[in-house]
Amino acid sequence: MFKRQTLLLLAASVLLAACEHFPASLGTPEGPPEAASATSPSCPPCAACPTCPEVGKEKPQPPTFSRRLTPAAWADLPNWQKDDLRAAWPAFQQSCRGLAKRAGAEVWQAVCSRAAAVNGQSSAAVREFFERELRPYALSTDDLAATEGMVTGYYEPLLQGSRQKTARFAHAVHGAPDNLLTIELGELFPELKGKRVRGRVEGNKVVPYWTRGEILAADSRLPAQALAWVEDAIELFFLQIQGSGRIRLPDGSLMRVNYADQNGHPYRSIGRLLVERGDLKLEEASMQGIQAWARANPTRLDELLNSNPSYVFFREMPASNDGPIGALGVPLTAERSIAIDPRAIPLGAPVFLATTYPNSERKLERLVMAQDTGGAIRGAVRADFFWGFGKEAGAQAGRMKQNGRLWVLLPEGAAP
Repeated sequence: MFKRQTLLLLAASVLLAACEHFPASLGTPEGPPEAASATSPSCPPCAACPTCPEVGKEKPQPPTFSRRLTPAAWADLPNWQKDDLRAAWPAFQQSCRGLAKRAGAEVWQAVCSRAAAVNGQSSAAVREFFERELRPYALSTDDLAATEGMVTGYYEPLLQGSRQKTARFAHAVHGAPDNLLTIELGELFPELKGKRVRGRVEGNKVVPYWTRGEILAADSRLPAQALAWVEDAIELFFLQIQGSGRIRLPDGSLMRVNYADQNGHPYRSIGRLLVERGDLKLEEASMQGIQAWARANPTRLDELLNSNPSYVFFREMPASNDGPIGALGVPLTAERSIAIDPRAIPLGAPVFLATTYPNSERKLERLVMAQDTGGAIRGAVRADFFWGFGKEAGAQAGRMKQNGRLWVLLPEGAAP
């Protein structure tokens, strides 16, 4: 009984907060998307909650993907005929493995079964397969006003660390805490399917989980295992933003960690804050620029990091040379995987991306797979390009903030 009352209490508190305004997050992803706010069937209309239906009225909503997709021709996709699709084929096969486990993906599973007969070493054969099985749809913004959006980059970083806390390695990489509640609101209210909230029990009440600053202040009192300890607080912060990474231990071995959970607080961009305060110019607010500021201002670093209340928890992963596991549940492929907003693009779908390399007009036009999501990836024409592992991938990802267009490729049974 107490557990059910707890769930109802927390769900009700979230519904009451549905008309509060949360600032949009910027930057690279922080793991699977969270419900920053939920719409309530009893919530009165307000400017900050434009999708909240009027009391007593049910407003029909169009299908999830139909509002943002416009049928296109293959000729509309720039460089489609020149892209070496052999490089995309392994990533597509990974998507098929992920889609095989997902309920409601029967159409995709049928397409994937026919892919077994394709010669993946022939770019022409792969192109013929996609053109036969799928149809391209141009993505536009929610109001159909624009077909161009923002493309950022992310990567898998390498940190120096230890499994024991030392004077050098003093910053904990935490596993998920024992007292972190995750509640799927759809189990209580079907209209909130896919929405979740997080909190903790305090006495006989459910309250929001601790913020980043409160978690760090708790230190060893936090009911969570420290998986490892790393030497650099700002690199740990960016590990949380990327959602996965590797830690080189003193014996030279590599430990892999991946997103496990999040404290439920919205992500707030520290780069935006540094620009607003005049500490950085807009063009300096890249990952590299923020790291340089942090090392030049160590006494101000904690205050800056704690301005973002969001905090990510990790789990240790088996050693592997594959890419990190994305939201689809399969390894990401360097330069052929992207993170998307699953409310606009089906997770697992092939997507044709037309953008440019970081700080350049050099074209980056290729087929990629929507295999990941991110807390900062919101909107239909929005993608985060996975560059891979290591320093060079990080250099590209940290500078990337380009304009771009997207076309999602769908089988007929999955198209609007």
